[in-house]
Amino acid sequence: MSHNIAFVFPGQGSQTAGMLNEMLSNHKSVVSAFCQEASEVLGYDLAQLIAQDPEQNLNKTEYSQPALLTVGVISWHIWQQDCAVQPKFLAGHSLGEYTALVCAQALSFAEAVKLVAKRGALMQQAVAPGEGAMAAILGLNLEQVRDICNNVAAVQPANINAPGQIVISGRAKAVEQAIEQAKNLGAKRAIMLPISVPSHCVLMQPAADKFVDFLAAVNWQKPLIPVIHNYDVRAHSTASSICEALQSQLYSPVRWVETIEYLVQQGIDEIIESAPGKVLTGLNKRIAPTLNLGSVLC
Repeated sequence: MSHNIAFVFPGQGSQTAGMLNEMLSNHKSVVSAFCQEASEVLGYDLAQLIAQDPEQNLNKTEYSQPALLTVGVISWHIWQQDCAVQPKFLAGHSLGEYTALVCAQALSFAEAVKLVAKRGALMQQAVAPGEGAMAAILGLNLEQVRDICNNVAAVQPANINAPGQIVISGRAKAVEQAIEQAKNLGAKRAIMLPISVPSHCVLMQPAADKFVDFLAAVNWQKPLIPVIHNYDVRAHSTASSICEALQSQLYSPVRWVETIEYLVQQGIDEIIESAPGKVLTGLNKRIAPTLNLGSVLC
């Protein structure tokens, strides 16, 4: 294993019922401790939600965010126990940025659970059901997608995930028009995503405005490992600059391509993806084919 490692955390879309099963079988005490702490903050049984999802809540933003945060923090602790290699950088895709900040000890796990549950609820409230949408555009470059967004208005690039893979976000009717234009331009695929909240676009500005006070109430510390933020592809070390980056992240694009390129420029040659899933590993392979890529179960 290289010593020039970065560790990355996935965001929404990686959640699945039973996503802790493998870790539970080998690391029951770690899993139980974090699930119990999160459940006490949230007021519901998070372990049961993750294991069985009895009420089909796991895909709702306000539930998936604390669930993914908890799974990510658990996987980080397991990786630290098993592998004992300190990464040079951390980064997270959208929600994953909060997981990275917990693992860098910039805020406590309990505070982060409270924060992301509030973030999810505010995002859910910001746009009425059916008014917003997100779509994946495959096979067009960023300039082409930006041109489409400018033509249509009320839609913008939300996740710049990999070359030829960009997610757009905005008003549902505008997203539908953008899909048609993308197909006309020769996109390989242009499909609506099954997501209720149009993240990373101006429709999230009301959520961001309300979120400021919750960010300010956190007892922030200087991260012990630099965390590269989605908003500006930079690491921040002061409470005010971290809060500003997290607030802006709500209505600004996730600049994942630039994040991975930045890590490579800093000499990173191996990236480990936290549980659950391997979504980021697939993206990272397309962005920087020479990277060594792995998952938390090393």
